Formats: sequence, C-alpha cells, structure tokens
Amino acid sequence: MGIKRRYSALAAAPLALALLATTGCESTSGTKAESKGAPSTSATSAARSVARVCASPAAGPAKAPTGAVTVDPAVVGDLAAKTKSSPPNTTFWLRPGKHRLERDRYAQVIPKKGDSYLGAPGAVLDGRKVNQYAFAGTAGDVTIRYLTVQGFVAPQDEGVVNHDSADGWVIEHATIQDNSGAGLMAGARQQVRANCLRDNGQYGMNAYKGKGRITGLVVEGNEIVGNNTGDWERRRKGCGCTGGIKFWAVNGADISGNWVHDNRGPGLWADTDNNDFRIENNVIEANDGAALIYETSYNAVIRDNTIRRNNWVEGRREADSGDNFPYATVYLSESGGEPRIRARTDKIEIYRNVLENNWSGITLWENADRFCNSPANTSSGDCTLLVPDTDQCVRPAIAKAPLYSDCRWKTQRVDIHGNRFVLDKAVVKCTEKCDRMAVLANYGTYPDWSPYQGEGVADAITEKQHNRWHDNVYVGPWKFVAHDPDRILDFGQWQGTPYLQDKGSTLDLQAGG
Repeated sequence: MGIKRRYSALAAAPLALALLATTGCESTSGTKAESKGAPSTSATSAARSVARVCASPAAGPAKAPTGAVTVDPAVVGDLAAKTKSSPPNTTFWLRPGKHRLERDRYAQVIPKKGDSYLGAPGAVLDGRKVNQYAFAGTAGDVTIRYLTVQGFVAPQDEGVVNHDSADGWVIEHATIQDNSGAGLMAGARQQVRANCLRDNGQYGMNAYKGKGRITGLVVEGNEIVGNNTGDWERRRKGCGCTGGIKFWAVNGADISGNWVHDNRGPGLWADTDNNDFRIENNVIEANDGAALIYETSYNAVIRDNTIRRNNWVEGRREADSGDNFPYATVYLSESGGEPRIRARTDKIEIYRNVLENNWSGITLWENADRFCNSPANTSSGDCTLLVPDTDQCVRPAIAKAPLYSDCRWKTQRVDIHGNRFVLDKAVVKCTEKCDRMAVLANYGTYPDWSPYQGEGVADAITEKQHNRWHDNVYVGPWKFVAHDPDRILDFGQWQGTPYLQDKGSTLDLQAGG
C-alpha cells in the first residue's frame, strides 16, 4: 500500500441498457447511501454516462430455458446438491425467492466446468451470515447471471463468488452485496460486466490469484459502490486492504464504463506487479480515498475518465494531522512505463480526463528506500518483473548494472496531457494542501546497504525519468511540488528551469468549472 508505505448459455443484455446520463439521476446505492450516491452535476464539462446498475438491475429469464435444471428456493441446499449431481456444462435456473445453503459455514456451491447459473427475477442466494462462500472450486468457464448474492461472511482478503479464483468465469447482471470480505474474486480471462458490487465488507472485487498471474481481465459497465463497510484500514492500520476493487499481479486488464463511487477508501487500486491496464470511460467519484492508485506496477493507459470529489476524507485527515505529503486523487507510487515488459503501451499515459474538485490532483512518487529485497518493501517477497529472484538484489551486485536499475520499481515514462483539472476550494472546503500536483521522492536512508541513499532517486524522478505534464488545462489555485514535499512551486516556476513541466498548458486562477 503505497501511501502509508512511502516511509516504511443466455446472451447478456446489451450494456447500453444499463447506461444512463448522469444529469439529474438518483442514487443507486439503495437506502444505505441515498444521500450521497447521485453523480455530481456541478460542471457540464464532467458530464458522462454512468452504469446505474444497482437502481435498475437487468431481469433474468422468467421461465426456465430449455434443458435447464430448476432450483427450488423452498429446499435448503437444493442448488449445491443439484450442482453436485449434474454433469459439467449444465445450466441451472434459480426460481424466484430466497435460496439457502446448508447451515454450515463451509457449505457452498462447487460448480463443474462450463456450468451456468441463471437467476429468475427475484432470485437471491443468501448466506444468512452463516456460510462463508457462495461459489467456490477450480472449475473453469462458469457463468453467473441475473442473481443476487448476499449475506456471506468470507474472511479478510477472501471472496464470496469465485472464491478460488478459477479461470474463465463470466459474471454479468448480478448483484453481489452485503457480504464480508470481497464480494468477488477474479481468475484469468474473467469477465465482470454490468454488475452491482455494493456494500461489501472489504472489496467489491479482489483480483488476486494465489498461484500464477491473472491475465485478460475485463471489468465493464459495473456499479461499484459503498464497499469496505468493515473499515479495514482503521482495524488494521496500514494494511493496504480496502477499496472498490484491488488488483494484484494482473497482466492485462480493461477497466471501462464503470461507476465507482462512495467507497470507503480508494476507488480502484492496482498493487504490486500489475501490467498493461486500460482504465477508460469510467466515472470515479466521492470515494473517501484516491480515485486511483497504481502502485509498484507497469504500463497503463488512463484516459477519458471523469474523476470528481474523491479523497476528501483521507486527504483532509492527513492534512489535519500535519502531514505535508501531497496525497492525491490519482496516485502513482513506484510505477511507470517499461518497454522491456510486453504490453499495449510502453509508458503510463494519462490523458483526456476531467478531474474536478478532488483533494489535489496527480502525484508521482518513488520511495528511495523501497526496492526488491529491501526491508522497506512492504510487498515483502515480491520483486520487480525484471528480476526473477529476490535474492539477486543483494550487495555488492545491486550497486552495479543491470541490478542497480532493475531491482527498483521506477516511476518513469509517465505522460500526463490533455486533461482538465478544476479546483474550487469553496466546494472542497479546504484552505491548503488540497491544491497540488507533484513529482517527488524522499531522501534515501535505509537499509544501510542500500545503493540508493541520498537525493539520487529524487533527482531521477524529477528530471531524468521522462515524467512530464504538457498541454493540460488548469482552473483554480493550483500549486506544484517537485523533488521533495517542501519544494512548492507556482505555475511559472513549474514551467521554468529546471523542471520544464506543462509546456502548452494553461492556468486560470478563477475557481470554478
């Protein structure tokens, strides 16, 4: 977790049916978040369609499809029993009503390869705060559609649907809500479309696979709202284990058309050796923490997103504590472009986004003390994608090429252009520390054998690693931070020597849209 670690068988309904204009729409997060769930309409420049899935979920088939096995909600455990007794590639149709598993915390459905689960209108699978998992096992190519899954009590970091991160699952038009842990885990080639992932205890989805990397992940047209009801960062300070969605070691992900809002903690968080992300056409708003954290990861395109009113809670809390670090709404921590790692881009490109009335803007950060095999690397045991063996990053070898470079996750080759940054401090209700763009590092001190001590990393991220802002539009009283937290610049200083940032950009100090 980078912020606290800077020192230490039925065709899916068309997704377009789930997309409605933001202007004037109501909350979609139910009674628990109605007062704050509606999209902001304060600037027409930020208007974008959102996936209002929770308010208007698509209905499943009212009759059993030909050849489907009908599941009876009046029979406790009927779904698990019929799954067990049926061959692979069976379609199950869950009748309207509340379906229950046996009263055992390990009672769960274990699908076979190619099984498909379809919920009739009003079909709910309810864990009754007894069962830990809804769907588990390693079978691939399972489909779940039009079903509400609720009331399961998965432990921390574990998930309710696809608990074992099996590959090739398709989850569409489902409502996964009011569960402990993560509502959903992810496997390779998983497709998560047009779902309501709401009010789960830790994450809406935890894209983590214990063995191997997740590839080809699609997350499209979902509403991800109100997650981390368990407030895990308060229970385990610094755990880095909260938010709408967390991604771990995902190689290739398309995150598009989602409405990510009102989550406690970050909206989207990619943490540790992720690569090749496209994050586009999302509305990310009113999350307590950052809209997006991209940490110790590589190669991404972040474009055409509407990002507003994020980080008001966490940013304000840190500022009130006296911390001078530029906590941002888009936070890149030890992450950058790396041409040697195969992806659809060889940099991190952030463009054509609208960021409106967030707590600060974009921060590029690199912790000088955090590198492969360092005790300060909180992703302990993980190394960069350029060094296969952590034990290689030791002295004296780490002090020389190629390990001197390859043992670091570098914030490099970040291209930030064509964005609109709007800040009205009266809306954010702040007087200071909510108005910053930043590129910086700390003074390296630890461990005593580190070859990165001193200002070398700060010099590199600021002037040598091809990080640049250009051709952006700024509205409001923006400030800029370079090299270290105490070096606060005005727009002219930011554009001037030696930083030479934001060529072709404009700044209008008049607050507003």
